[in-house]
This record gives sequence, structure tokens and C-alpha cells, in this order.
Amino acid sequence: MNPFVQNLSEIARKPSRYIIGLMSGTSLDGLDVALCRFHSSGPETEVELLEFTTVPYTEEVKTNVRKVFAKETVHFPFLAMLNPWIGRLHGEMINTCLNKWGVHSTTVDLIASHGQTVMHMPKRLHQNPDFPNATLQIGDGDHVAESTGIITISDFRQKHCAVGGEGAPLALYGDYLLFQNPLEDRVLINIGGIANFTYLPQNGHFKEVFATDTGPGNTMIDAFVQKHYALAYDKNAELALKGTLIPALLDTLLAHDYFQQAVPKTTGPELFNLAYLESALKTLNESPSPEDILHTLAHFSMRALIQEIQKTVPQSPNLTIYLSGGGMHNPLFCRLLEEAFSPEKVKPMDSLGISGDAKEAILFAALANETVAGNKGFARPNHTEESFFMGKISFPS
Repeated sequence: MNPFVQNLSEIARKPSRYIIGLMSGTSLDGLDVALCRFHSSGPETEVELLEFTTVPYTEEVKTNVRKVFAKETVHFPFLAMLNPWIGRLHGEMINTCLNKWGVHSTTVDLIASHGQTVMHMPKRLHQNPDFPNATLQIGDGDHVAESTGIITISDFRQKHCAVGGEGAPLALYGDYLLFQNPLEDRVLINIGGIANFTYLPQNGHFKEVFATDTGPGNTMIDAFVQKHYALAYDKNAELALKGTLIPALLDTLLAHDYFQQAVPKTTGPELFNLAYLESALKTLNESPSPEDILHTLAHFSMRALIQEIQKTVPQSPNLTIYLSGGGMHNPLFCRLLEEAFSPEKVKPMDSLGISGDAKEAILFAALANETVAGNKGFARPNHTEESFFMGKISFPS
């Protein structure tokens, strides 16, 4: 047997595995790095978060990614070079984290690398009947493995597309493994660049579980702030809270047919961007202040999220909503959610013992754990009895 394959087989049989989960989202804040210890797999999965940090992206990294991010036209040689460059960068960031934590790379069994999304193009968006759902994450797994000396599982979203899904949201699978609870119905919201949620009924029936994007989270707000204020983001919604709602603008933003489409569905900055906002602003008979626009954009993100939950999730008395992602730190977002569902029903993900900031990185680590050690796989996106595992395996040399 190939020694690398034998090593992987031995990792799969271990009672517990040390896995580093990586996540870098559309907000381009940086790389989330979560060192986790997993026991067992499938419904018996248990996870312990040992270390977590977010390594900020430098302006150079952000500039390089933005040259290709959600662009219809890119310089293809640059994209080809950026793919391994991001992989090596992420590998170097992992090495720095391990050194800081005092953890030797030989104690880590696997890396689960999400990569950096640069294009998300489901068929509902490209509308070309001759082509399937498509998504592209760069940061080649072989370069991560070579940089760290650790077996790396990457490119998780391609299998989801290959079996008929849209490549997102993948949170459904990790959420179900780690957070389904027989005592309450749960909605797990993640607000990153795009907002999404997973519904977990207390009965545990996987066929009733679903996850969906709902529209923008922070992406349009961040882009607007970066353009008009030269800031990375609106910290604590300080700018947005100075503004007031523009009802006509909100109605126009919510008029896109995406919001009437059935779940599950996905979207991204390819649709919800500053061009989308500018088009909506042209319908107004006024020139609103930037603060009023930001305030309205916050309402837009949350109204789309709230309406989708109210429309698709059975409203039971024991329904609890848990928040994760950067948006959970936005007090305006939180206020709007609490007004819609009541304060006692809206809680931070941390109340379940998992950092809301680390959650997505942990979920990809869970996918890697299942790919290596699981024995049943996941139901396909259409919930048939067939199953599949996600991710491509890269061995260090």
C-alpha cells in the first residue's frame, strides 16, 4: 500500500483526530484558523475547539483577490498564478499559528481548507441551460499540504455541484452533525458577506433539514463603506445607526425575483453589489445621505433574512435562533432580529459552546472528519437515499 494512503487509513481509524479548519469568506477579512479535536463521526461526532484565531489579510492580499473576485473579466494568467499563491499563503499562516500555539505540525492529522471564493455562479444566476451550477475557490490544496507537511482536504464545494447542488451553503451538513438537538427546533444563522441559515427540526429528520442563502449580509455594506468612507467596515454599525430608513429604497432592493425563489438557493456579490444598489438609487426622487443608505442596507440584509425564515421555517414555540459570523457583532442587525423574533429567542452561537466567529472553520473541519472517518456520507442535495463525501485529498511529499 502507498505509505501516504496507509497513513490516511490509520488516521481514519483513530479514536480522535486533530483537524485544522480554514475559512475565508467573501468579506475578505482574513483567514479563520480553528484547531479542533474530533471524536467519532456521523451522529456520534463530538468536537472540541482547542485554538482559534483570524489571521487578517494584508492590503496586498485583498488587492490581489479583488482583481479577480466576482469579476466578469479577469487577467487569466494572474488568476492562474493567484491559485497557488493563495495556497502557499494559507499554508504559511497555518505554520505561524501552530508556532504561536506551541503545536507541532506532526500532531495535526488533517487540514480542511475551504479556499478563497472568487466566483459563485449557480445556474439560477448564469441561466445557461448548457452549463451546470458552478463555483470557484482558489488556494490550491497541494500547496497547502506542501507548505505545512499536513494532509489537506480542499475544494469541498465541487462535489456538491457535481451531484446537483449549488455548492452552498455547505453549513447544513456540519450543522446537522454537531448542533441538532431533540429538545428544540433551531435556526442557525451565519451572517458573513452573504447571510444564510440552517433549519434543524428537533425531530432530527434529515429530510426536513435545509440550509439556504437569503441575500446579502455584510457585502454591500462593506463595499459602500470602503468606497465612501475609506474604512474597511462600519464598526458596531456606528455610521448606519446615525441614519434613518428609506422605505422606497428598501422596497426596490427587495423587488428582485431572487427573494421569491424557493429554498434552498444561493447567491453572492456577483448579484448583490454596489451596481445593484446604484440601480435602486436611480429610482428615488431624492439624494439620501450615506448614513441613510447604510441604515437601509442593514434593513435590507435583515428583512431578506427574516422574511425567508418566516416563510420557510415552521414557527414553533420552542424555536431558538443562534447567530454566528461577523454580522453577529452588528448591533443594528441584532436589534432587527430581536424585534422580529423576540429577544429571548435570539442567542449567540457561543451559548452552545462554540465560538460564533469560529463556527464556519469548524464546520469545514467536520466535513474533512466525515470524509476520512465517516461511513455513511451525506444525503444528496435532493435528499435521496444516496450519499456522498466532499473534498479532494492532497498529500505532502
